[in-house]
This record gives sequence, C-alpha cells and structure tokens, in this order.
Amino acid sequence: MNNASGAQQLTLLSDVSSVPTVSVRFQLSQDTREIGRRHVAEIRQVLARRQTARNDSNVITMPARTNRAA
Repeated sequence: MNNASGAQQLTLLSDVSSVPTVSVRFQLSQDTREIGRRHVAEIRQVLARRQTARNDSNVITMPARTNRAA
C-alpha cells in the first residue's frame, strides 16, 4: 500500500458505524476490541509507573548539614 492511497488503521471503537469509511477488512470483532482495550490499559499503566519512577528518581535529597557556622 502506498501513502498516496491514504493510510487506514485498525480501530478499537465499540461502534464502528460512527466511522463509515472503515473497510470491512479492518473491522474487528467485539472480542478483539475488548482484548485490545485491555492491552492498551495495561500499557498505559506500565508507562505511568515508569513515569512515576523517573520522576521519583529525579528528586535529590541532600544530607543534613551538621557543621554550620555560628
């Protein structure tokens, strides 16, 4: 498929009737859409955990100063 013909993409939408231009070969069964949505949710959770870990690792805690000048 070349880019001139226009890119098509699989959709996880529950209602493909709202997207009438979706070719029959790209329409997915309800089970496949549900599995896909679960996978997307899992990936988002993993990415969120990684982002939280990155944010936490960017915090530098300095040791307390005990020898302050008076």
